[in-house]
Parts: sequence; C-alpha cells; structure tokens
Amino acid sequence: MTWLIWRQHRAEVCVLGLFVGMFAVVLLVLGTQAHDLFPGGPAGCAGDAGVNEACAASFRRLDEEYGYVENLLAGFYLVPVVIGAFLGAPLLARELEDGTWQLAWTQAVPRMRWLATKLAALAGVTVALTGMFTAVLTWFRQPFDAWEGRFQYDAFDLEGLVPVAYALFAFGVATAAGAILRRSLPAFGVAFGAFLAARMAVALLARPAYATPLTTTEPVGVGGTTDQAGRRAVPGFADWVIERGYVDASGRRLSGTEYHELEGAANRAGENLNQFLHARGIQRFGVYHPADRFWTFQLIEAAVFVAVAAILIGVVVWRIRRRLI
Repeated sequence: MTWLIWRQHRAEVCVLGLFVGMFAVVLLVLGTQAHDLFPGGPAGCAGDAGVNEACAASFRRLDEEYGYVENLLAGFYLVPVVIGAFLGAPLLARELEDGTWQLAWTQAVPRMRWLATKLAALAGVTVALTGMFTAVLTWFRQPFDAWEGRFQYDAFDLEGLVPVAYALFAFGVATAAGAILRRSLPAFGVAFGAFLAARMAVALLARPAYATPLTTTEPVGVGGTTDQAGRRAVPGFADWVIERGYVDASGRRLSGTEYHELEGAANRAGENLNQFLHARGIQRFGVYHPADRFWTFQLIEAAVFVAVAAILIGVVVWRIRRRLI
C-alpha cells in the first residue's frame, strides 16, 4: 500500500520537496548574512534594547540590504495552501477521473483502510513539508521580528502553528472537493479560493476578537515636534495596535476632523502642538493586543483551521463509506 501511494503521488511530493528545499537553501544563505548584522544576535535588539545606536544601525542596514526579501516573502503565506491543495486535490479526484477506484476498492485492502492510509500518508507529507518551510522562514525572519514584532500580518501568517493549520485546511478542502467534483484541477481551485475567503474573514473579523483588546491612555508630552505629536503610538512597537488616536479631557474620542481642527488652531496661535494639546487635557489612547498574546492567538487560529479540516475529512470518509461514487 505504501509503495502504491508513492507511485501515485511521487511527482507531487518530489516537486514540492524540491521547491521547499531550494527555498530553504536560499533563505539559509540570506538569513546567515542578515543575522550577521547583529553581533549579539537579533534577540539582543528586541524591545527597548533596539533603540540603542548599535541596534539602530543594524536595523537600518537590515532594511537597506534585505528589506526587499521581506517584502517578497509577504506573498509566501500562500505556500502552505499550495502544498496542502497540491497533495489533497488528486487524492481521490485522480482515482475517480481515471476509474482506478473500481480496481482499488475490489482488492484485498478494505476501502476504509485504503482511504485511511492515503489520508494519513499525504497529510503527513503536508505537515512535514509545511513544517520545514515554516521553520526556515521563522528563523530567517528573526531580525525583522526583533524590529517589527510578530503580530504583523506578514509575520503572523508565516510563523508559528498557523501555516501548518492552513496547509491542513487546504488539504481537507481539496480532498473533499476532489471527491465531489471528480476533477483534480477544479478541486485545487476550490481549495485556493476557499482559503483566501476564510483567511480574509478570519484575519479581519475573527482574529481581533480572539481576546478582549486592552486600552491605554497617556498624556500628550509638552516637548517634541508636531510630527511626534501626531504619530507616536501609545502601545509598544511589537503590540498589535487595533486603533489609536486622541481623547479629550472627558475621555471622549476625537474624530480625525476634530484633531485636525486642533492642529490648525495650534498653527494659527503659533504654539507647539504638543503643548497646545496638553494644555487642553488631550490624551493619546491605544487599543491593542499585547505582543505576549502571539502564541495564544496562534493556538486559537490553528485550532479553528484544523477543526474545519477534520470536519471536511470526516465528510470524505462518510461519503466513501456510505456511497459508491
């Protein structure tokens, strides 16, 4: 059975393995060079330590020399989906397209054992390849994470547990679609579209609600420039800021129009904006999720996608067990 699965799916496994291997080699080379910009390691420049002159210089060089790589990697959150869908789409669809299911299901291996073995083998390959991809990418991004935090979309979707969960979700959707549509290519397309729809819904609507965000306020300092008054963030740099702005002395949040009116009034009066706002009791506020919630959010999101994948696989098992396709 193992030999048969390898013969049927060796092309997909080899192509994906070659892609992940080449990707890993390139990132290991570039990542080694990027890590060398930090004599004490990227972790030594995380948080408040990153404001010292040596770390600031390292971050500048990182952005100048490897910022383009980070920008390119932002689109690689789709790689786990490609892995899962590429392996899941032909799992049943190919058997149904070619008619080989009629032979496979009449051999000595029972239908459910045949299905369970194929599901376990290809899901295992999906996890292994995605895990390797994620591990290398997470290591490469360490200097950028020390600078930007891990709650940025291009970090959260590429690191931790969620890439593997995304891959399993795509695997489940593609397998179920293949069983229903009986075609590999349409099943791949369905999995791709389903992930994009689910990911957008989760990232924009569900993820911010995994926990109650914190709110903090602080007085506007009397020093600094106008630019600092308008752009300084209340939460830490690594926190996930949901909203930020200004509140008046009674705690009411100011709209953008109201803030610009105050800015204009300060300009007309010839006063420093910070001092102008401070004198009127204006405070900054920030609504955010602290950086230490990263793994909690990762666990929640991974559990959601894995649960949906398990349901889809359950549908496939039910369909094969109860119906002769």
